[in-house]
Formats: sequence, structure tokens, C-alpha cells
Amino acid sequence: MAKQALRFFKNRRQVLLENIPADRTLLELIRDDLQLKGTKEGCAEGDCGACTVVVGRLENGRPSLHAINSCIRFAHSIQDQILFTVEDLKQPDGSLHPAQQAMVDTHGSQCGFCTPGFVMSLFAMYERYVRHDLVITREQAQTDLSGNLCRCTGYRPILDAACRMPDYPKALLSHEALVACLSQATQSLPEALPLAQVASFYFQPKRLDSALMARATHPQALVVGGATDVGLWVTKRHDHYAKIIDVSRVQELCSILETSDELVLGAAVPLSRAFAVLKRHFPRTQEYLDRYAGLPIRESATLGGNIATGSPIGDSMPLLIALNARLTLRSATGMRHCAVELFYTGYRKNLLAADELITEISIPIERDSFVLAYKLSKRRDDDISIVALALSMTVKAGVISAIRIGVGGMAERPTRAIATEEKLRGQLLSASAMEDAAQGIEKEFTPISDMRASAAYRSQAIGQLLRRAWLEWSAP
Repeated sequence: MAKQALRFFKNRRQVLLENIPADRTLLELIRDDLQLKGTKEGCAEGDCGACTVVVGRLENGRPSLHAINSCIRFAHSIQDQILFTVEDLKQPDGSLHPAQQAMVDTHGSQCGFCTPGFVMSLFAMYERYVRHDLVITREQAQTDLSGNLCRCTGYRPILDAACRMPDYPKALLSHEALVACLSQATQSLPEALPLAQVASFYFQPKRLDSALMARATHPQALVVGGATDVGLWVTKRHDHYAKIIDVSRVQELCSILETSDELVLGAAVPLSRAFAVLKRHFPRTQEYLDRYAGLPIRESATLGGNIATGSPIGDSMPLLIALNARLTLRSATGMRHCAVELFYTGYRKNLLAADELITEISIPIERDSFVLAYKLSKRRDDDISIVALALSMTVKAGVISAIRIGVGGMAERPTRAIATEEKLRGQLLSASAMEDAAQGIEKEFTPISDMRASAAYRSQAIGQLLRRAWLEWSAP
């Protein structure tokens, strides 16, 4: 198993650990190597939030802190970053951090198992909002804490704690100290490409040419971004990976370009950043995107990784299909392009060659289009879809001139409702036309029955979501 050195900062002090396996999780590193037991393991799949920690990195020269799930994050992914666990929050005078004190004062903890994870999510919220004198609304707190589950107290006192944090004296967290640590971290040794004969490694390139060369040299290596899906293969299937290429630091893949008629999102852009841009351009998708897992997952998972995984119930794909998104696939010798819906060839199978990476997702901006998206899931927050529907529609003089419908959970891959689109395109937009289309989309697919829902339920549900789209369109 690959073992190599890992350097990061803990409580603003440098930590250097030797012989860390490539596929060791961050939670294992915290609890077993550092012997810090405040961070808990609950579900080991990024659902419950008991393992939440905060990592810091420089973004545009400023430190940026993010709550993540440590149970499905590889330890080496925090190379040269700052790691905060619940043990780091005690103030210099020995007092509790406002995130901790607010939980105490609002009686937000009972058995205490989930509490460290909630506190770390609250700490990230504190740095995002309170540090900059921004108001934390109850609605915002509910969204940001949706990745943390509590089985004892219920959520009212915890939401109370989030809103109460600004009432305490400001916590001490030196901006200058964080910048100094992270600036020191950027002065790492130049990256060295792993040689073809190397048996094991964790490679985190910072340039696209290095990533593509590593991909060409080691086509069997595991490629990860946030590893939020791959992490489950380690924790649940107990898989082991000797060669890992982590593209989350590749500069060209972390960029976002916005023009008047197009969005170009780098494949390694975290979902939290990508969704923020999409919500700004397509505001009716906000609730849909906020319901994608929990915030700690969205802070780690990347858009390119979500696309490459290709789950038929992956929430980003139906929306990208509806938006007519195109992918750039690049290798060391060239590049090509394809539409998102044409990228998939079967269940979790796609067109990506062994030496290629997804590098960009391009989305045209149609100023006069009506875009919305819905999902149904067993749990409202922090759950994957039973079915999902996304729609982009242009109506001129009352007639549907253009329409694209992306669906999830209705086939072995994310796909378009092409027959339903053809039924609506060129039609006068009316209740009868949408009802006819809703009945049609119920018959267009042959979904499966599984532990989440029956095939009959899925077929009925997708029609109901299309009817809901009509009601939203026709609402005053």
C-alpha cells in the first residue's frame, strides 16, 4: 500500500506525518494517528455529519474555511491545508468558542455523539457569516446544517444556537496567522510526476499538463476530486487503492468563467461554488440545488466528479442536460467535446477514455428561458433522489419554441425526455398541453423498482413533477 509523507497545519502549527497510506481516510488519520477522539464516526458515508471537520485554504490570497466530512475524504487531500477539529476551538483564555457556548446555552446537545460535528459546522458558519458581520437567518442555518443529523434533541435548539452565535464576544482567530501558515504551505517542493514503474502513490498535481501526463502514464490509477463517492468504496466495500490522482488542486480545473452568453465551469470546482453560480443565473433552481446532499458534501464534491460517476439518481445531471451543457474531454494528446446526455453509454459507463479527464462543463445562457428543477426523496434534506426532473423552456407568443427536459431515476443513466419534448415543442403552452405531456412522460420510461420506490411510483411521480412545472409557470 502506498505510503508517503503528509504535511498540514493543525491549530496553526505544522504537522508532518510519514508513511500515510494513499487511501487512508482523514477520519482515520484524526482518530488513530493524531489520537483526537472528539471527531466521531457515525454512518461512514457522509450522511450523518458526526465526522465533520473544517479545512482552510487560500482562495484569491485570502483564507477560506470549509466544513467537510472526514469519513469519506482522503487524508492526503489536506496536504498543505489547515485542519480544525473540535479540540481546536477553545479560546486562548480557556473559554468556549461561540459555536460551543451557544449549543450549551440553547440546550442543543443530549447524548452528545453528533455534537462535535454540529459544532464544526457552526464554526464554519461563524467564520462565513459572523466574522464578516453578516446575519444568520433561520432558513440559512437550516440549509447550512442540513448535512448534520441529530437523533436526540431535534433541531430547534440547534437552529437557535446558530442564530445566537453573533450575541457572544467575537472569537479570536488570527487572519494573519492563517495567511502566514497557508502562504508557507504554498512554498512546497515542485511536484514530481510519478514514474510509470512506481507501484503506489497519491499524486495531487497543480497544473493540467501534469494531471494529463499522470493520467496517460497511469491509466489504471483512481482519479478523484472530492472523493465523496469513492470514499464509500473504501469505508463500505473496504476497497484499497495503491495509485490515486487527485485533481482537486489543478488550477485550470478550479476556474469559473462567466460571459454574457456562457458559463464555463472547471471540472474540479466544488459543487458549493458551482451551484452558487448556477443559482445566480437560474434562480428557480435554488431549492433543488440546496437539497443536493448536505453542505459538507457540496464543499468537497466536484462537478466533474459527479458527472464522471454518472449515477442515474445524481442530481446535477438532469439539470445539466436541461441546460444543454457540454463537456470538454482532454488527454495529453488532444481534446474533444460532447453533450452531457451523450456522455453516458450505460449504467455508470461513459465515453471517457483511459487517458482522458473531464476538464470543463460549458453551459449556454438563454436569457428568455424558463428553468426549474425538482426532486423527490424519502428525506427532504441530505438524501439522494427517487426521481428528479429539470426543465428549460422558451415560450414566444404563447408557443413553446424550445424545450429540454432532463430526468433522473427513470433509466439506467441520466437522460432526456425526448418524446415528451417533441410532444410539447411548437405547441401552445396550456394546461391541456402540459397534461397531455405529463401523461406521456409517465409512459416514456421503464424505471426499476428498488428499495427507494416502485416503478409505478416513479412513473406517476415524474408526471406529477411536470404538472408542478406547469403550475409554477402559470402562477401569478
